[in-house]
Amino acid sequence: MEEQFYAIALMLVPGIGLAGKRHLLNEAGSAKKLFESRRELQEQIPSLPHRILDLLDCPSALRRAEEEMAFIEKHHIRCLTFNDEDYPSRLRECDDAPIVLYYKGNADLNAIRVVAMVGTRRATTYGQDICSRFYQELKEAVPEVLVVSGLAYGIDICSHRAALKNGFDTVGVLAHGLDRLYPSQHRNTAMQMVEHGGLLTEFMTQTNPDRQNFIMRNRIVAGMSDATIVVESAVKGGALVTADIANSYQRECFAFPGRIGDEYSIGCNNLIQQNKAALITSAADFVEAMGWGDQRQKPKTVQRELFVDLTEEEQLVVDKLKGSPSGLQINTLVVETNLPVNKMSALLFELEMRGVVQSMAGGIYRVLN
Repeated sequence: MEEQFYAIALMLVPGIGLAGKRHLLNEAGSAKKLFESRRELQEQIPSLPHRILDLLDCPSALRRAEEEMAFIEKHHIRCLTFNDEDYPSRLRECDDAPIVLYYKGNADLNAIRVVAMVGTRRATTYGQDICSRFYQELKEAVPEVLVVSGLAYGIDICSHRAALKNGFDTVGVLAHGLDRLYPSQHRNTAMQMVEHGGLLTEFMTQTNPDRQNFIMRNRIVAGMSDATIVVESAVKGGALVTADIANSYQRECFAFPGRIGDEYSIGCNNLIQQNKAALITSAADFVEAMGWGDQRQKPKTVQRELFVDLTEEEQLVVDKLKGSPSGLQINTLVVETNLPVNKMSALLFELEMRGVVQSMAGGIYRVLN
């Protein structure tokens, strides 16, 4: 609880941006150490300006953090700090990932497969039908998927409701604190999601759902997901921003095409035309592109070396993959092996070149038999 308290306080310190706070956290190793042993930091980080140390002497941040801790304890909210095991590992890879997340729910944010579906707030019957059909088909092909969206009007809420109807856990990423819900009309769905998914935000209580907050929350939607699917969008819109962010994170991006000339098909058609999203027309298309289908058939790949000598770390990775025949996402491997992502990438590349593992869409790897 102390680390959570100090992580919240760190986010409240004025005069230091998110990048600076993440740098300090990485150097110190914990938020608690930043506050309790900040004078020692100068020996550890000789280039650290005195101004930063002075900024960390912030009683108002500590007082406000106490208020926030009282609220989350009273309402049984989980506070996930950047180094927590339950913090979304995919999101942790992103340079602008939040230091603190507030979570009300029961879904595993590090599920093996996570997909985001977003779109216009003015969903047409066409878009609503896509949501409904997609999750029906996905349930048949891949029953265990975590669905992420933004709980907004239109495609977002259609996605959440269709996911719930078909038995998927679904998480809504909010643009405000967990002391309120916007839009309030989605309260009943949100309550269901807390039981079968959850509500997630980086924002503290007393935070209004201001315009810039929606842009900020879009990076969490894209960052915690293996892939982002855009269903309907006008020529401009938040869904296109999310797609751009997903591309910047090197995540998969897909779009359903629409009829030429339809206002809310222009954005999706442009994404496809500009090669910013792959065209899909069904869940089957998506599952095949992601490599999430039935992996029981032996794939056609380069012949594996008959005798392979593995290092201790390579053997650790192979053993983890053997325990999951359908494969594991690279972020899941990072969490389960406690190896840094750059080390994991190098190990997987070497194992792939030697015919020991196979890479698939979505950053998933599996052992070859």
